[in-house]
Amino acid sequence: MFGNMSNDLIAKAAIDKKLAQIIEPVISDMGFELVRVRLMSGEESTLQIMADRMVGGIEVDDLADISISVSAVLDVEDPILDAYNLEVSSPGIDRPLTRLKDFDSFEGYEAKLETDELIDGRRRFKGVLAGVEEGEVLINLSEGTIGLKFDWLSEAKLILTDDLIAEMLRKRKALGEIKEDSFDEIETSGSEEDL
Repeated sequence: MFGNMSNDLIAKAAIDKKLAQIIEPVISDMGFELVRVRLMSGEESTLQIMADRMVGGIEVDDLADISISVSAVLDVEDPILDAYNLEVSSPGIDRPLTRLKDFDSFEGYEAKLETDELIDGRRRFKGVLAGVEEGEVLINLSEGTIGLKFDWLSEAKLILTDDLIAEMLRKRKALGEIKEDSFDEIETSGSEEDL
C-alpha cells in the first residue's frame, strides 16, 4: 500500500502524495496499481495518473473506468483548488520504475536511473538492471555492478530497446491479449535484400 512507502517516485511533491493517498485505494479496489501521480501546473493544471494492471496489460476501457472513478472521488475530496484536466494513462513500454519490485520485475533490461544527490561524483546512471538486494537497486554499468539505495532515486525509467518490446509482446501474447492472425507478418531483422 502507498502509506508505508518510504520513497517518493510514485508521488514527489506534497500535493502529489496527498492525491496518491486519495487515488490509490480507488485504483487498488478496481484491481489496478498506481504507478505515478503528478499534478503539472501551467495555464491550466493537469493531473497525470499512471496506472497498470497487477497482472497483464491495461486497456483503453480500463483507463476510462479509472478516470470516471477517480473523478468522482476527487469531486468529493476536492484536494485541487484550481480547475484541472485529468489524464489517465498506462505506463507504456519505456515505463517509469516507481516501486522497488519494478526493479526486480525488469531485471536484465536497460534503464536510466537518477539520484537526488551526487553518488561518486554523478547523478545519472545508465545500464542493465540486475535486480534488488537488501533495499538497493543493482545496475550493471560499463565499470561494473553498483548498488543504489532505493531512497536515493529521484527518477528511474526503462529504456526502449528491441528486447524490451519483444518481451512485452511475448507477455501480452501469452496472456491471450494479442491474436497472431490479427497482424501482418512483421520483418524484424532486415529484408532479404540485405543478405
